[in-house]
Amino acid sequence: MARDLRMLFGANDGSVASAEAFTNREAQWQAVVVALTDHLQRVAGTLFDVEDMAAPRNNVLMAHGVGGIGKSTLSRKIEASLTQPGERPPQWAAPRWPVERLLPVRIDLARSSGVDFERVMLSIRLAVAALGRPMPAFDLALRRHWDRNHPGEPLEEYLRRGGLLSRFSNAVDLPGQLQSSLGDVAQALALPGTIGGAVGQLTTTLVSALRERRQTVRALAGCTRLADILEAEPDLETLSYAAHLLAWDLAQLPAPHRITPVVLLDSFEEVGSRTVRDFERLLQRIVYLMPNAFFVITGRDRLQWADEGLQGQLDWTGRAAWPGLAAHVPGARTRGGPAVRQILVGDLSPDDCDDHLARRLRAPGGQPLMEPDLRRAITDRSHGLPLYLDLAVMRFLEIRRSGQVPQPADFGDFPALISRTLSDLTTDERHVLRSVSLLDAFSVPLATRVAGLTHDAAALRLTERPFIREDLTGLWPFHLHQVVRSAIRNAPDRTDDRWSEQDWHRAATRAHMALGHEWAHGPRRDRAVLIGVLRQGLRLARDFRLDELGWLTDAAFTYVGDSVWEPLAPPAHTTDSPVLATAADALVETLSALARRQREHRARTVQRLTTVIDSGLLPPELQEMPLYYRAKALRDIGHNEDSRRGYQQVAEAGGRLARAARRGLAQAARLAGDFPTALATARTLGWEGRHQRVLGDLYWIQGEAQRAAAAYLAGRLEAEQHAKAGEAAHNQALRALALAFVDPHRADEELDLAAQLLAGLDLRATTFNAAIASLVREAGSPDVEDRARTLRADLDGAGLTSMTPTLEVALAFHQAVLDNHRALAATIARIRQQTSNGAFAYYTDIAHFMVDLPLPDGHTRPRWLDGETATRTRWRAMVTARRDLLHAAQSP
Repeated sequence: MARDLRMLFGANDGSVASAEAFTNREAQWQAVVVALTDHLQRVAGTLFDVEDMAAPRNNVLMAHGVGGIGKSTLSRKIEASLTQPGERPPQWAAPRWPVERLLPVRIDLARSSGVDFERVMLSIRLAVAALGRPMPAFDLALRRHWDRNHPGEPLEEYLRRGGLLSRFSNAVDLPGQLQSSLGDVAQALALPGTIGGAVGQLTTTLVSALRERRQTVRALAGCTRLADILEAEPDLETLSYAAHLLAWDLAQLPAPHRITPVVLLDSFEEVGSRTVRDFERLLQRIVYLMPNAFFVITGRDRLQWADEGLQGQLDWTGRAAWPGLAAHVPGARTRGGPAVRQILVGDLSPDDCDDHLARRLRAPGGQPLMEPDLRRAITDRSHGLPLYLDLAVMRFLEIRRSGQVPQPADFGDFPALISRTLSDLTTDERHVLRSVSLLDAFSVPLATRVAGLTHDAAALRLTERPFIREDLTGLWPFHLHQVVRSAIRNAPDRTDDRWSEQDWHRAATRAHMALGHEWAHGPRRDRAVLIGVLRQGLRLARDFRLDELGWLTDAAFTYVGDSVWEPLAPPAHTTDSPVLATAADALVETLSALARRQREHRARTVQRLTTVIDSGLLPPELQEMPLYYRAKALRDIGHNEDSRRGYQQVAEAGGRLARAARRGLAQAARLAGDFPTALATARTLGWEGRHQRVLGDLYWIQGEAQRAAAAYLAGRLEAEQHAKAGEAAHNQALRALALAFVDPHRADEELDLAAQLLAGLDLRATTFNAAIASLVREAGSPDVEDRARTLRADLDGAGLTSMTPTLEVALAFHQAVLDNHRALAATIARIRQQTSNGAFAYYTDIAHFMVDLPLPDGHTRPRWLDGETATRTRWRAMVTARRDLLHAAQSP
């Protein structure tokens, strides 16, 4: 364990032991040095045999980490350090290599580089061309492959066109070396004339000579697998096995000319997927068949080659083949075994962070100086960033030096993170970085717009930095490392080009406008974009007290119009009396109350919206939103007259929610039993007023279940046409409820569809409608009573008491089917009690209709659309039809 001098001079207590950690990629470089040194020593040993196909392979080092953490940079730095020692970063220690020379070659496997397997093999051979010597065994196989797969295309032309001539200085020598190999073999076989167009004849004759063990080809006879490879079909599979021939050729070089290729394969995650491993299999074959070469692979994922479960997908798998890849604890060694060959680049896992902090500072006796709770708090705040851990250790010593005991609250944002993050950025890159710290995620165009720049170059360069994370599945692909973002936003900025409060306010204004542009004119304009811009725009408007809400007004109306109710950030005030100071505060509280009402009692929703209304902070256009939804919540908790007045106020204002408010008035007329008025109003609502749903609500009460189901279907189709997922789910649940009274088998299918439409949506009332429909479908079954009691309790807990009478009607239907007059009487009594304020009083009529009982004296009858007698007949017929269906099912 190396002594950490910074820690040594950071405290008077010389007994405190400390060790350097994973910063500046020093550990990764040291891992390369150790692994390569071990490899060189092993290859130089007398027991090493390049043709041994059973020996375990320890000639690979895997550096893995998340995207954008700097793995490609690390790969390039390693290549430069191995090529020219003067290019080695100053913090990287100089290795003491053995006398063997190294031959580095870096190959970028990213799809954008256009590298295929053939180019991989050519790149390795071109690097070896620097030796100025032919590789006869491999060159024969390569020339045969080339002539078969590239007829009429000279290798020189391919190298020139593919850019390989410019990359490899000795590329021009390769065709000559191939020709020399062929000429030497032709001479040994005493073949007449030129051999340029007779490669097939040459290889056939050579194979025969090898099989017959002729003395003339004794130089190649030592390669025991040469004849088999030359006889095989010259395709990519054979070319991959030809890597063994190149390894054999290199092993035959005289000791003074012997070299060790170091092949760096970058962007390994792009060679395929965990299910498609064709390219990976070919690359693994090269690694295994060239045990005298050393491979440094960088990619996002650990190599799985030591996994026994991959047998059949790859040629060599398991711990026996790849012992160094089996154990993957960074910096560890297996007991008595080889060094671990998988290292983590960049962020550390929570376990690694804790281990780092535990080992970094040790008390006398070897115990960790930091307590476990403190290590856990620092680990959580570091988000795996090694630099944060370093700074936390320094702060720990600083606090301890002052005589105090470090506490978790002492470790927040570090100003040093800002200076270190910005140290090698250009002025424009710094500007973009600070600007995007205001956003949860960003794209290059969005970052450029937020920064107020006219070109993307700075944003493009910034996305290549290791503190920028990339998630290709995200709405915007890039985001700042959480610790870096928090430091830039919250820690004191002492850099020379730091921003003032006005700078931050101007940037927030630009960001707010850029988000609005993204929603209105971006490449996508769907629900995901809406939620993404709302979450960020609301926080910016609130935190920076922006004067104008701007596009947030339209976005807020679109959000509520879809009736999906995803949670929005930032969270609203959690106190019972939130402090509202700006229009943004009021809008955040409004939208939060509407989203939370799916999980809060509706009385709490009324309270929160009343606070917003009384504040008077919302502009007139938005003020109708809390008014309308408070009216809905008042209806849900049974305050029907207050609800009707709220609807009336919004309808008379003539704003965006006027049609919805008129729908509320139609529903109020329906609740009061004035069905003709509700019908007349429904016919004026149109799609925006959800006319089909209002009609469906009217028809099923009249006992016209099929007609109601048709209206709900029309409503669902209209909702789908307008991409309103919440409204579509709501109509579908109600359609299932209507059909459950008359066709339980069809209701099964409709409930399944309702469940599909509700998946991913947070619509509590709609979910309850589907649950009630399920009860109606099961009318006559033994467990309906118990399920109804549970559902009744859930409705009370949610504050959706307005739905309880509908649940009681469903229960009454079940009891009527069973002809259980005693239970039905108790249910009717509950209905009368629940509807004593006049709302839903017609449910008492329906319950009596089901068993053809006379209405109680003094009961106020509703205004049925086509008379009481016809309605009574229809409800009674539904009960008898269900009873007949049950009897038929029970008959033998």
